[in-house]
Amino acid sequence: MILLLEQLFNGLQLGVTLFLLASGLTLVFGIMGLINLSHGSLYMVGAYITATVTQYSGSFFIGLCAAIVTAAILGVIIEYLIMRHLYHRDHLYQVLATFGLILFFNESVQMIWGSQPLYINIPPSLDFTVKLFGQAGYPAYRLAIIALGIFILLILYLFIFYSKIGMLTRAGSSNREMVQALGVNINKLYTGIFAFGAVLSALAGGLAGPIYAVEIGMGESVLILAFVVIVIGGIGSIKGSFISALVIGIVDTLGRAYLPQFFKTFMSASDGAAVGGSLASIAIYLLMAVILVFKPKGLFTRL
Repeated sequence: MILLLEQLFNGLQLGVTLFLLASGLTLVFGIMGLINLSHGSLYMVGAYITATVTQYSGSFFIGLCAAIVTAAILGVIIEYLIMRHLYHRDHLYQVLATFGLILFFNESVQMIWGSQPLYINIPPSLDFTVKLFGQAGYPAYRLAIIALGIFILLILYLFIFYSKIGMLTRAGSSNREMVQALGVNINKLYTGIFAFGAVLSALAGGLAGPIYAVEIGMGESVLILAFVVIVIGGIGSIKGSFISALVIGIVDTLGRAYLPQFFKTFMSASDGAAVGGSLASIAIYLLMAVILVFKPKGLFTRL
């Protein structure tokens, strides 16, 4: 029971990290209609900036702030120089251009930081355990990530539904030409949305740094999961992204923890581990296929 509880919280923590990454991708993909494969690269850059600034400043929170500022600046530059010219192009152009950005960021990171992974220590203020329901301890840092993810969800909800910019964002997702005809500078609006998405991606990367190794290409694998999140949740739906991210995080974590053990009960240890591990790796994709059979547009279809 204690192990199951720990795995559930691990799944929630993974889900929240995916939500931070997928929410920015949802804004860019669902509202701007832009397929941005380089979104995971901003996740990687956020992790590297956080690790580097933390090492020199001695403060993880300063490193996280530096990653956020850097991502915002990079987001503005990328949108202005590249993405702005792709909005009315075919998706193939978007895929090719943003795949080129992946190669550019990976090579740039290797030139600056080298090929060796970096590691970030958990901030001392969060380096302790919390008793879960009076039982086993659970890392406070992971609980802080879960709490931060819920807080950001509330901020996004208030921003999208109760602010003028949020109103324009929702209108722009429905009819960008009409919004532009009403006198709104759609280019500035899209630049802001893209930069905000970049900030969320870098924040996710910085928060993941103390848990996972910071290494080249770390954004590609998590980007695939982020796309699964927005497909299941519904393209353009923040609420859908949050719910589907939590479901995917829990399914992936529980699958990797328990499926090999399950198959070992009636198979040899090596075969059970192989079969269980393989099924655990594809569990979220099977889940996506089942959901899309009944809900082809995802669980939710609105912001």
